[in-house]
Amino acid sequence: MKHFLYSALCATTLLASVSACSNNKDSVEQAQQANEAKTDDATATTDMGELKQDKLDFDSDFMTKAASGGMLEVELGNYVVAHATTPEAKQFGQQMVKDHTKANAELKDIATKKNITIPATLGEDQRDVMKDVTDETGVAMDKEYLKEMVKDHQHDVEEFTEASVKASDPDIKAFAAKNVPILKEHLDMATKMQATVDQRP
Repeated sequence: MKHFLYSALCATTLLASVSACSNNKDSVEQAQQANEAKTDDATATTDMGELKQDKLDFDSDFMTKAASGGMLEVELGNYVVAHATTPEAKQFGQQMVKDHTKANAELKDIATKKNITIPATLGEDQRDVMKDVTDETGVAMDKEYLKEMVKDHQHDVEEFTEASVKASDPDIKAFAAKNVPILKEHLDMATKMQATVDQRP
């Protein structure tokens, strides 16, 4: 009887755990929803109000995505520095930790001043990238890492370039513009290193 009750309790606990995991929301989406609620309260229900809301939503969406992306660069960079096989992957990881730790601190300061909610943990897309890289080992991990970094920075350059033009808040616009050339350098660096590491057996 005790064994039956223990088994039932374990099954119930496992089911609850699975249910809890399945109900976890994307941290980026949660932050965006919080920001949208703030702009809804802050803008009037007029055409001008809706235009202002659209601009505020663009700014906050950019900030939430940039925050999660920046966290990925640091967390994954630290992992790769500790586990990389090739000097190229290790060097790139070190550069990501250095540059994005600084950028993340600047972004957080801006978000605080502008009352913009940013995610405290990686978003779903960034968690997927983290898993794809850390599931690999040896040179295969280095190759996967640099492949993902090329894709990631291509996307980042597009998003930051767009924000440097479209952001309505001058501080957010300046932050985006300041980081575009840095992200382009990262992309160039990752592309060259990927070509080298891909030649490794």
